[in-house]
Amino acid sequence: MTSAVIVDAVRTASGKGKPGGALSEVHPVELLSTVLRAVTERNDLDPALVDDVIAGCVIQVNDQALNIGRTALLHAGYPISVPATTVDRQCGSSQQAAHFAAQGVIAGAYDIAIACGVESMSRVPMGTNAAGGDPFGPLAERFPEGLPHQGIGAELIAARAGFSREDLDAFSARSHQRAASYAADGSFDNEIVPVALPSGGTHTVDETVRASTTAEGLAGLRAAFTDERWGTAFPEIDWRITPGNSSPLTDGASAMLVMSEEKASELGLTPRARFHTFAVTGSEPVTMLDGVIPATHLALKRSGLTIDQLDAYEVNEAFAPVPLAWAKEFGADPAKLNPRGGAIALGHPLGASGTRIMTTLLNHLEATGGRYGLQTMCEGGGMANATIIERL
Repeated sequence: MTSAVIVDAVRTASGKGKPGGALSEVHPVELLSTVLRAVTERNDLDPALVDDVIAGCVIQVNDQALNIGRTALLHAGYPISVPATTVDRQCGSSQQAAHFAAQGVIAGAYDIAIACGVESMSRVPMGTNAAGGDPFGPLAERFPEGLPHQGIGAELIAARAGFSREDLDAFSARSHQRAASYAADGSFDNEIVPVALPSGGTHTVDETVRASTTAEGLAGLRAAFTDERWGTAFPEIDWRITPGNSSPLTDGASAMLVMSEEKASELGLTPRARFHTFAVTGSEPVTMLDGVIPATHLALKRSGLTIDQLDAYEVNEAFAPVPLAWAKEFGADPAKLNPRGGAIALGHPLGASGTRIMTTLLNHLEATGGRYGLQTMCEGGGMANATIIERL
């Protein structure tokens, strides 16, 4: 069977996803074209050889409308013969893009594909694509009590798993401390490509990482999602989720060059990792964020690997209780969990997060000599992707 390999992976540094953030003046098409250009130029690859570009993006309206993958590749200077599509699997959109790219290679439909993602949360805020509409429509017939937002899902996971506010804040502080440590020693340099700023200069440092963060400092933050309706519906909630133990709104883009092992050899390129296992599952849409657990069980079953055989695992830190609940389920080694920090520190630019996390995971495996890495992400509506890669 044809193997799908990762030849390269890049990302932008994060920008705070609000007006005045480091990337807020950069159009999302510019963000995505920056990483698309970089991933071919770094490998001296003729973009005309790319069979497809698959882009993740969640809020596909306004600046991110009309198939931003295609718009960005044209802006990056790719030939008009190169197609693109934009997919939405909520927070896992670009991880799903990586699945589609790799599966297309394995099936023989592609020789070369690029999986990528972008989100400018400063310019296209969450919920913009639902404004004035009724996205759930007749689904209310199945869920007459309604479907809460992700903050309530995070509260439910924390309450039901028994995580205290102190647990959540300690984990969140660790995320910042790890990310700051790796940033300080240059460990992110190989994966970050500079973004040209309209005002001049470039952006190259993750704006969302706060090296001074402590659990004691986070303890002073107020709960973010207090809501009498959901508090009555779920009396176990005692409001532990704050801005400090949640991922920040973020701008960013990322891209990954995927091809068959044979094509890489033909082009004289050295594969960095192989796609080993794919999984995607649905989960309870009320708690919503715990799909990472069944997705990981499925990935481990398909792979034939055990949790102890994995050298690193990335569980997206949408909210602190998500990776903590995952680790509790699998008895995971805390040292291997989000070893370079996660989204609480590095940010969560929705559609870009999947390939951003895989980029960081790949670099960590290479730096430590690890062989297998697992990535899993919770997703809106109750879904999750899981991917195992093997460093080559």
